[in-house]
Amino acid sequence: MKNKKTIYVLLSIVLIVLLIVGYKILTKDDLKKEKSNMEDKEKQEEIYNLEVLINNKSYDAVLENNETVKELLKLMPLQVEMTDLNNNEKYFYMDKSIKASNNYTGKISKGDIMLYGDDCLVIFYKSFNTSYHYTKIGHITDLEELDNSNVSVEFKII
Repeated sequence: MKNKKTIYVLLSIVLIVLLIVGYKILTKDDLKKEKSNMEDKEKQEEIYNLEVLINNKSYDAVLENNETVKELLKLMPLQVEMTDLNNNEKYFYMDKSIKASNNYTGKISKGDIMLYGDDCLVIFYKSFNTSYHYTKIGHITDLEELDNSNVSVEFKII
């Protein structure tokens, strides 16, 4: 009788250990799958391409796949004069408001194209941290450092 109890206790302990180990393995696999799904989603979000001419110099931009971008694309091609602000960004207030999520905060990267509020288009030419809220529109690849003068900018779908 005592041996049966000991065997049941040992089997119970082994079963509990196996369940814990199995749960941890399952959790790691789930985390790997979730990370892979997030990476796939990020790739899908950048599907539109844009040519950005800044003072007639051409740059390629990759745009996000969101409602703000879809509304902005309806305004293309768009040619504007952008004003310098804080020696790190160029901005232009559009005549028309567009849908904005204003949820991006944190780090601004050189080349980011953002919407401030629902009508201010911004190109950042320096990287820095911020507490301001923006809607991410896209990113200009290989943007050269710009000076603090105003610039002529043309946005064209490619």
